[in-house]
Amino acid sequence: MKVKAREKKGIVILDLEGSIDINASTIVEAVGWVLKNKTRSMVFNFASVDVVDYIGVSILAVAYKNIINHKGKMRICNVPLHLKNLFNVVGLTRVFTFFSNEDEAIRSLNGEDKISEILKKKLRRRFKRIPYFARIEYRPSGMKHLEFDQGKIVNISAIGLFIHSKNIFPVDQVLDTRIHLFSPEQILEVQTKVVWLADHQIQPREYPGMGLEYHEIGSDQQKIIVDFVEKNFAGD
Repeated sequence: MKVKAREKKGIVILDLEGSIDINASTIVEAVGWVLKNKTRSMVFNFASVDVVDYIGVSILAVAYKNIINHKGKMRICNVPLHLKNLFNVVGLTRVFTFFSNEDEAIRSLNGEDKISEILKKKLRRRFKRIPYFARIEYRPSGMKHLEFDQGKIVNISAIGLFIHSKNIFPVDQVLDTRIHLFSPEQILEVQTKVVWLADHQIQPREYPGMGLEYHEIGSDQQKIIVDFVEKNFAGD
């Protein structure tokens, strides 16, 4: 097993080559070196990996645990189909995050870092809401035969938004939403999840309405929202 480290956009890429088996301890060594000398965020490139056996799976788990213990983040990209099937069988698809190429993996890490920077500001309720009045369309996720309901955005943040709407859904309902973030010609399509409902007695001015969080949002969509939020409360 050969491991080569290189940097791209502030992220270390570990190019793996050969078989990940009992002789692949160099992966753990490489991860330790990167954590000590470079960064806590890294991408494993599997493009040149031929075989991963069960000992190799354990080695990957050790490397991952080391990264997590250092409060780092790990992504995997360019995994051949036969290895994806193996990872699915042993349950690693529920642990690791996979991407089709390294650029997508890097955008995911950088986008997550930007969200973390906002959350670290320890603003009220973990984020600052920006008053923003615009149209939103929504319907239950996967129900493409249904028409979109209409609502009005009241405020927006880096991790969610609150909307006024006549037709509301229960907490935990996942929605397909169209956010008119800039203009009707520029619609951001994202999944959201209902996390709270306005109470008529406690919040009469906000009733009826729903608090939504972004759900399984793509890195490109995430960046658009984060950049919008940062621009509007820059200097706070």
